[in-house]
Amino acid sequence: MQIIDGKKVSAEIIEQIKIETEDLKQSSGKTPGLAVVLVGEDPASAVYVRNKGRACERAGFSSFEHRLPGDTPETDLLALVKKLNEDSEVNGILVQLPLPEGMDSQKVLEAIDPAKDVDGFHPVNVGGLASGISDLAPCTPAGIMELLDHYQIPIEGQDVVVLGRSNIVGKPAALLLLKRNATVTICHSRTKNLKDITARADILVSAIGRAGSVTADMVKEGATVIDVGINRGVDGKLTGDVDFEAVSPKTSYITPVPGGVGPMTIALLMKNTLTAFRKQNGL
Repeated sequence: MQIIDGKKVSAEIIEQIKIETEDLKQSSGKTPGLAVVLVGEDPASAVYVRNKGRACERAGFSSFEHRLPGDTPETDLLALVKKLNEDSEVNGILVQLPLPEGMDSQKVLEAIDPAKDVDGFHPVNVGGLASGISDLAPCTPAGIMELLDHYQIPIEGQDVVVLGRSNIVGKPAALLLLKRNATVTICHSRTKNLKDITARADILVSAIGRAGSVTADMVKEGATVIDVGINRGVDGKLTGDVDFEAVSPKTSYITPVPGGVGPMTIALLMKNTLTAFRKQNGL
């Protein structure tokens, strides 16, 4: 059993991005810029935003942070997004979810210029992903693919089961794996005979968001298990969806929580921002 080290891989990706960014600054005289918008006081979101700012620094990007109070009218948020769309120094725009109650997340996400949608959530980019032509895939699923490639885990022809069908992880992960010629099954809360399905997976991706959902009897001997879940226990500790102690001895590769998929999400956000910067500047 080998533990997949997302911290190490993400650090390597950001280091590589930093080198490329320096070269691009020299040749074009421009710097990639990421704008992050945080509405309200959600503590978890505030931590994410802080981490994204630090990653920008490490990658050599310009970072633009916009913090709005929780009672900001939706019209003001949409006006800010419009302003960022028109700002040539901003190559990527990320509106931190969840938004406060009463705001229409979909409407806000659709207001972002698809060329600057580094989260990959705009319908234009979602359609591109489904067609196999988008450069801006959602960061967490794209991070999963980077981890599989880094550890040279075969994808083509493999039986892959994805637990969860969210627009943020489950569906896009399935599409990215399909593009790489895996045979993909998506399972969810209404799936019958779940254990029978998961127990045949060469690669099992869990994105349910419920601690201890994946038990040892659900996992095939020698499988690769990717745990996307982030759950906080009563003791305040972070755990994934997978019962790590029980499952890990059966696996070939497994991601821990924390330190597995999580760091990759921010690394891929930086990669998407660099991709957007290149395209917007014809580089």
